[in-house]
Amino acid sequence: MFHWNKWRKRMGANSSSKRPVFDEKEDVNLDHFQILRAIGKGSFGKVCIVQKKDTETMYAMKYMNKQQCIERDEVRNVFRELEILQNIEHVFLVNLWYSFQDEEDMFMVVDLLLGGDLRYHLQQNVQFTEENVKLYVCEMALALDYLRSQHIIHRDVKPDNILLDEKGHAHLTDFNVATIIKDGERATSLAGTKPYMAPEIFHSFMNGGTGYSFEVDWWSLGVMAFELLRGWRPYDIHSSNPVESLIQLFSTVTVQYASVWSKDMIALLRKLLTVNPEHRFSSIADVQTSTYLSDVNWEEICEKKVEPGFVPNKGRLHCDPTFELEEMILESRPLHKKKKRLAKNKSRDNSKDSQSENDYLQECLDAIQQDFVIFNREKWKRCAEGAQSFSRLDSTDEVEADADPEAETEPDAGAEAESSNLTMCGSVCSAVSSS
Repeated sequence: MFHWNKWRKRMGANSSSKRPVFDEKEDVNLDHFQILRAIGKGSFGKVCIVQKKDTETMYAMKYMNKQQCIERDEVRNVFRELEILQNIEHVFLVNLWYSFQDEEDMFMVVDLLLGGDLRYHLQQNVQFTEENVKLYVCEMALALDYLRSQHIIHRDVKPDNILLDEKGHAHLTDFNVATIIKDGERATSLAGTKPYMAPEIFHSFMNGGTGYSFEVDWWSLGVMAFELLRGWRPYDIHSSNPVESLIQLFSTVTVQYASVWSKDMIALLRKLLTVNPEHRFSSIADVQTSTYLSDVNWEEICEKKVEPGFVPNKGRLHCDPTFELEEMILESRPLHKKKKRLAKNKSRDNSKDSQSENDYLQECLDAIQQDFVIFNREKWKRCAEGAQSFSRLDSTDEVEADADPEAETEPDAGAEAESSNLTMCGSVCSAVSSS
């Protein structure tokens, strides 16, 4: 049994000692965080829980090895993900707080959500009710509608990429294959996870044509909702299936809905799993027309006032415990020994001539070092709040000045720009009207 409260107390161990104070002008780096434990890994990246030493705030930190990214031609995807995450923020997304790099790795520090992903809970045989799934659909619909307003297609909506917080609310993560489209553009590449990819993605890949757009994420949402309710997906698709057979599958196979589901839920799923994207639900405005969601108070959803029916057990960590064991026992370059290792590598590099076969790799590493964008949302928020306060103060001065017929005032364009930028940072939920 995992002792949640003891772990939380240990995570906040810094509170008993004096907090460090970092130079405001200094960029955030690995030294600003206490590494606590590994909780996940991908093909070239890992995720661990960290605590920022000065604020004692807990985060999840994803770090990706530069050399492996180069070898697997993934640098462009990492940079695109960073570009997207640095410009968005929403209550139902896993938001980026900091990005930085060192000689070996690129780091992304994001919201820490300890409720586990929906794939984990499916594997633990959790039986999701219609009410559970209804709330997830609403929360993800708000997230997808926000992404659409930012011209972003996620392209990988699936249970693995939906994380729950401690109270059971859903948050979309992993923008590794996301793309930005503007001014009527269409995406054309084959990207995502096959069982969750919309039919038009396969058609675009095989036949060319006009490509696809935001509707593909809503198809994936329908597949995910079906899977949470039924335990398996509406179409029997696997990564090994050739694209040609999948195109035929969508035109010949009829989705079988469970007779025990409510008619209104089935009607909603049908609209999300409509093969023709022109007739598919693909916006908040669309789903608000659903009879099944007619009783939803969207403002309460936005504010997380609707209590989830499924709340993750606080008595355990909802991740595979082998991640931590691998980091401690099998990892040849553990994160907590990085500082000593980098110092040793620098000393060794200074004593050797560079080898010609490593020239290309070094050029790529140098390019990453130069092009990587450092990000600090905490500092950005402070600056924006300061600008907003200045703008309010400036407005007060203008009112007082108007009382004096001799006074002349000019608007502060810089303050207006900062105030305008601040609106992007907040949740767009307030813009969603109640149905």
